[in-house]
Amino acid sequence: MSTPQVGDQAPDLALPDEHGVIHRLADRRGSWTVVYFYPADDTPGCTTEACQFRDLHAELAGLDAVIWGVSPDGSGSHAAFRAKFGLPFTLLSDEDHAAAEAWGAWQEKVNYGKRYMGIVRSSCLIGPDGLVAAAWPKVQADGHAAQVLAALQAAIAARVS
Repeated sequence: MSTPQVGDQAPDLALPDEHGVIHRLADRRGSWTVVYFYPADDTPGCTTEACQFRDLHAELAGLDAVIWGVSPDGSGSHAAFRAKFGLPFTLLSDEDHAAAEAWGAWQEKVNYGKRYMGIVRSSCLIGPDGLVAAAWPKVQADGHAAQVLAALQAAIAARVS
């Protein structure tokens, strides 16, 4: 499956956080949601991306947006990652990678000539109407949180005018 495109209905998402609480995208209707897929907790690129979302968390929250980071890691790994870096947003476990498949983030990767399936770093900004307002199918970790904030600000401005 490919990454959702701008204007698409966002795929369903219902995943547990580190406390076992299920977070459903359908419950976010009326508010903005950033859904970002990342390969693994506490790795260099994933830490860079997460810490930059952390640093912009107050600005995003001030615009009525929540951040959901999604990876195949389990609850214990998520809890340790959040605690180690003071991450104030939700990390969701997609251990069977079903959500990543539905969102187009589970793809074939190549590393040193070896082919394998894994998470491709990607993100979507979901509007209050449940539609994809912005999509990033392949993300560079450094600077991505600022791109998301700028897209959110632009999307809000477009709805106001």
